[in-house]
Amino acid sequence: MSDYSAAAPAVTGRKSRRGLAEVLFRLRKSPLAMFGLIFILCLAFVAVFAGVLAPYPYQKQNLMHSYETPSRQFWLGTDEFGRDILSRLIYGARISLQVGFIAVGIALFVGGMLGAVAGYYGGWIDNGIMRLMDVLLSVPQTLLAIAIAASLGPGLFNLMIAVGIAAVPNYARIVRGSVLSIREMEFIEAARAVGSSDLRIILKHILPNSMAPIIVQSTLGVASAILNAAGLSFIGLGIQPPYPEWGAMLSGGRQYIRDYAHLTLYPGLAIMLTILALNFLGDGLRDALDPKLKR
Repeated sequence: MSDYSAAAPAVTGRKSRRGLAEVLFRLRKSPLAMFGLIFILCLAFVAVFAGVLAPYPYQKQNLMHSYETPSRQFWLGTDEFGRDILSRLIYGARISLQVGFIAVGIALFVGGMLGAVAGYYGGWIDNGIMRLMDVLLSVPQTLLAIAIAASLGPGLFNLMIAVGIAAVPNYARIVRGSVLSIREMEFIEAARAVGSSDLRIILKHILPNSMAPIIVQSTLGVASAILNAAGLSFIGLGIQPPYPEWGAMLSGGRQYIRDYAHLTLYPGLAIMLTILALNFLGDGLRDALDPKLKR
């Protein structure tokens, strides 16, 4: 028995590595998914090293260079205050990714725990939690985020909370569905038989075996969070000037769009390409993690 117990972690580790290698191998078969993965990794690199890669400080103004079109000095042109658009886009990547991942983390933590508790215990607990989620789902996610952001006030921290809370029902329903299909399996019954607590069963056995749909939803959720954050900043409920955020840059340039289209073109392209890459990556992960597609 002791020999088996000592060997079990190594076997589990080897299985996990083989599973990860298989997922990566299947992911490489999808060119669109690889494009999404490479784009997001490059964007993360740009966000981390924004201070080194940006040619100018994002807040540096020079009214002598206002509304300049792309040139050798300013590759993407300048805005109404003479600030370099490329530099602001680079720093804006840091803010957009930060909002996207932290907002999804909030939604995943709160929604995941609510969904796990509802699915595991069932009964009146399940009914109470899921009816509350149904009420939240009856309000469009963007509208719910606007209501939360308006009540909390503008700012980066409040923006992440608003976008995260608005996405909680989606994660709660996904996790609940996974828990319902797992809680009656034999290894869960075995964990109960040896005296494991409900919290340990949920955290150590149920949630790790529900990760495939959660990972896919989280990837797609980052795209939705970035888009919602850009929308809130566009209407003035998100990041406030002078901090560069892609949605706020769109909002600032919309009144000049007829004469200086580059003020809105490049922030719009940044949002579009990021959302597209995350959707490609999410679709690729869904196919790679789907057991029905394994051969």
